[in-house]
Amino acid sequence: MVTPNPPKVADPEAVKRHPVLFRVIRQRRNPRLRRTDITVTDEATVMRAVKAASLGNAMEWFDFGVYSYLAVTLGHVFFPSGNDTTQLLSSFATFAVAFLVRPLGGMFFGPMGDRLGRKRVLALTMIMMAVGTFAIGLIPSHDTIGLWAPALLILFRLIQGFSTGGEYGGASTFIAEYAPDKRRGFFGSFLEFGTLAGYVGAAGLVTTLYAVLDDGQMEAWGWRIPFLVAGPLGLVGLYLRLRLDETPAFLKLEGGKALATEAADAVETTSKGDLATIFRGYWPTLVLCVCLVGAYNINNYLVLSYLPTYLSDELGYSETHGLLLLLGVMVLLMLVISRVGKLSDRFGRKPVLMTGMAGFFLLSLPAFLLIRQGGVLAVGLGMLALGLSLVCMLATMSAALPALFPTQVRYGSLSVGYNLSTSLFGGTTPLVVTALISWSGSNLMPAYYSMGAALVGIIAVACMKETARKPLDGSPPSVETQEEAAELCAAQSPAPKF
Repeated sequence: MVTPNPPKVADPEAVKRHPVLFRVIRQRRNPRLRRTDITVTDEATVMRAVKAASLGNAMEWFDFGVYSYLAVTLGHVFFPSGNDTTQLLSSFATFAVAFLVRPLGGMFFGPMGDRLGRKRVLALTMIMMAVGTFAIGLIPSHDTIGLWAPALLILFRLIQGFSTGGEYGGASTFIAEYAPDKRRGFFGSFLEFGTLAGYVGAAGLVTTLYAVLDDGQMEAWGWRIPFLVAGPLGLVGLYLRLRLDETPAFLKLEGGKALATEAADAVETTSKGDLATIFRGYWPTLVLCVCLVGAYNINNYLVLSYLPTYLSDELGYSETHGLLLLLGVMVLLMLVISRVGKLSDRFGRKPVLMTGMAGFFLLSLPAFLLIRQGGVLAVGLGMLALGLSLVCMLATMSAALPALFPTQVRYGSLSVGYNLSTSLFGGTTPLVVTALISWSGSNLMPAYYSMGAALVGIIAVACMKETARKPLDGSPPSVETQEEAAELCAAQSPAPKF
């Protein structure tokens, strides 16, 4: 806020008598930190925030994983046509429908999170996701109500997609704003640990159902069980999120205490959560975000969602075989993801992200050639090569992406950029790859698609700034101890005198 009729800067005495202007000019000439500016984190509180955000992320990907792993069965239940390829394409098209509304959800929930706070919006998205997923488990089959069955499926997928539009941006922002600067990669990696946990839970449950039920039982009622599980999970996640306080960065922004950094001075003249401001003022960073997320999500969905269907539909493996192999790879990734997050804190986000992108560019074709050879060892090695490349992105993106944008527009900007990219590239991956295989007749098309995405990602990582171990843009530093805070203050040069 700027007071009316400020005195001219040329009059030093007038500046001294005008405290607001004096403070702003002093900070812009020398952004000197005060002890009260620095956030000292409490590790127990940070871990509670991480658990609440990660559980919501786990639920989101449990829901999407269940749909992916049941794609063949859902095609039979909701899209009976007599043609297996048509059924699969219809099922994946419905999978992709949820992603079409994700940008709308991001534009709705993101700015709301910048205006009202991260906690409230994350609670709302959790409720909507749980309701949408639970409702899918109650839809009658096509044989019972005809075209109303796929219509209702699409409706509830739209509800899922709209709510998810505010989920990842909010959850990653929530963790990033709670975490100390030097350990943001480590704590951020737990968000994607939740992603893997959701997929593991979905794959484990679906694998068990396929193992104990025959095809008739799965199509009659077995497919409903994973969707109905989402209701209780949603209530647990909602309880954890409502118990949390708002993030320290947002509270300081709300209270006007974040003005100790030069970047935060923009809060005085820029309204928070304004979509026009986001597109007008941050479009270069939005483009960078879209490219990073597109490269990441194409490979993410290719490995974690599409591979079991690829093994069963294109290579003739049983559903159980493909899911068990992927399950083993995902458990391994869960064991190493936090360690890779620590590496990104030590060596930087860019080197770790570049390793993942280069891994997909160089290893995708050899990996799919191995998978195509068949046999547990060959398929397992191919999946492992893709999985180790993916974990470099999983462990780093949730810390790198929130740091692209300043605090006052972080939730909104990240939600818009992330969901635009995910809508265009991520959620359409199974549909596009299935269509490319059908068109070309080559089951190596997933490898070529992955390599193209990775090339875009390599260029995007080369263009991004390194943000490891640095304060978030628009927020004061965040440290773990009072001693670190005192050292930061002591390192500042004295404020200039007018």
